[in-house]
Amino acid sequence: MFICNHCPFVKHLKKDFVKLSNFYMKKGLAVVAISSNSVSTYPQDGPALMAEEAKLFQYPFPYLYDETQEVARDFGAVCTPEFFLFKKDGRRPFELVYHGQFDDSRPSNNVPVTGRDLSLAIDCVLSGQPVSSIQKPSVGCSIKWHPETNV
Repeated sequence: MFICNHCPFVKHLKKDFVKLSNFYMKKGLAVVAISSNSVSTYPQDGPALMAEEAKLFQYPFPYLYDETQEVARDFGAVCTPEFFLFKKDGRRPFELVYHGQFDDSRPSNNVPVTGRDLSLAIDCVLSGQPVSSIQKPSVGCSIKWHPETNV
């Protein structure tokens, strides 16, 4: 997942994606969180404060900093939070099977946070079933790209 510290959409889901991660990691799911935001414009999303955030919310997964933003570009990530689910099947390479939202909840829409969309996809992968091709894109804060320098 691509997340950051400052985004209200991430803050809205934070406790729930930690809970979802704890639940599914016991079933064999590997989870990684990545922050790709520029620290020159959003210093609160930098490594030192990321470590504090991870400790405060007891992240059971690594919370990595993508300083060059190459990881975000390679994934095609555009916002936080944004979720990617890959399936590993035998010797074949990892296959992207889900790229979308956590659920329909937003900070101001009064829809309960359930993790339904992501959970359904994970359940399918863990049970060997195909993941639905109907996937709603994530909604959140844009990734804060490094300011361009004119050289």
